[in-house]
Amino acid sequence: MTTVFITGCAGFIGYHLAEHLLKQGHKVIGMDNLNSYYDVRLKLDRLDNIRSSGEFTFYVGDITDANLLDRIFTEHKPEIVVNLAAQAGIRYSLENPMAYIQSNVVGFSCVLESCRRHPVQHLVYASSSSVYGNNAEVPLSLNATTDQPISLYAATKKANELMAFTYSHLYDIPTTGLRFFTVYGPWGRPDMAPLLFTRAIMEGKPINVFNFGQMKRDFTYVDDIVDGIHKVMSNAPISPIEPLDAASLRPARHRLYNIGNNEPVTLMRFISVLEDCLGKKAEVRLLPAQPGDVLETHADISDIQRDFEFSPSVSIEAGLSRMVEWYRDYKKYSKTDI
Repeated sequence: MTTVFITGCAGFIGYHLAEHLLKQGHKVIGMDNLNSYYDVRLKLDRLDNIRSSGEFTFYVGDITDANLLDRIFTEHKPEIVVNLAAQAGIRYSLENPMAYIQSNVVGFSCVLESCRRHPVQHLVYASSSSVYGNNAEVPLSLNATTDQPISLYAATKKANELMAFTYSHLYDIPTTGLRFFTVYGPWGRPDMAPLLFTRAIMEGKPINVFNFGQMKRDFTYVDDIVDGIHKVMSNAPISPIEPLDAASLRPARHRLYNIGNNEPVTLMRFISVLEDCLGKKAEVRLLPAQPGDVLETHADISDIQRDFEFSPSVSIEAGLSRMVEWYRDYKKYSKTDI
């Protein structure tokens, strides 16, 4: 049994990962600040499910609270840390930029410091496909440039990658960053298109489709994401034989991977599949692109396939069908505003 510390465990991906690991027999320590970025009741309902799944200990708190992190690391001695806590959302970063600096930069630095003071076997952290910006070369390869982010959210995720590399280089902390590509599924975030569109279509309200629908996304079902995280977290990067460059004092035990479906779909096809699942047509309102919107994402997943035999298996048709089925059931008993 492995003790895994998951930050952001009441969030969408954190919830699914915690439930999966508990069912596999691992001990999970969870932490979440339960902020009001979207309806807290959804997060509390996720936590109720996690608590019934296995040996789970939960802390309400923020990753910027260095004293609380130190207490958790001292008491529970996690072997693996998965940092999923972050201020999410690209458009919200235009309204409240300091929330991103505080959570995604200051908070992540506190997590890194805790891993330095309390050595762990592996730190896995969430990055994002948004670091690629509007890179025209698709599929998006790990070798592509990521020095021109077009949103503050993307900039903070790129900062996380640089910070993790530095801590790996200086303190020999094994770290792996995962660039997630548009994750969707049951218990998803209500601020993202899959659930925003689902709710609007069911209620007969128009949906806003930006850039006049001319966008592609590498939609990735959450179970495939969790499978990838689990495979990666169990295999910490080992030191290369040689330093990464002549100036390095030691090799850096740091890796990056894209984790996506590798089959992007146009936004209009996504809407069409969702209409089929709901049995109802959408009223589409075509609008110009918004600041920070990436036009196309398509993950080159050859590295994670090679190293971990990662193979996403859920099609957009199957994934949206499962999401809609969950949403209908959830709305029957929950008062959550999603």
